[in-house]
Amino acid sequence: MDSKQMLEIAVKAADDKRAENIVALDVQSVSLLSDYFVIMNAPSKRQVKAIVDEIEDKMNENGVFVKQIEGKAEGTWVLMDFTDIIIHVFDEETRDHYNLEKLWGDAPYADVSAYITEG
Repeated sequence: MDSKQMLEIAVKAADDKRAENIVALDVQSVSLLSDYFVIMNAPSKRQVKAIVDEIEDKMNENGVFVKQIEGKAEGTWVLMDFTDIIIHVFDEETRDHYNLEKLWGDAPYADVSAYITEG
């Protein structure tokens, strides 16, 4: 499975659990770490964990398994490493504080609007 397909699965799963402000950065030209960084937030730690669980479940159903998960117990910033994509799920305050989009400002945004439902 290529990274674009993984991106679609992850974003749709996050959207299904009402993740907010989902963005994807195409970091292929600025980092050797991964193809995409996906960044999103949720209004509570409980919802952060629900989003993380849903992403992991949907990826597993498609034969993609997480290499490492960090921060799940705390629920303020969970990092999910799927090698080709790295997913960051924040609570609102922590996302505002770290502002990864600015940190990785050289990376262009990947259009994920087709994977997100309105409403």
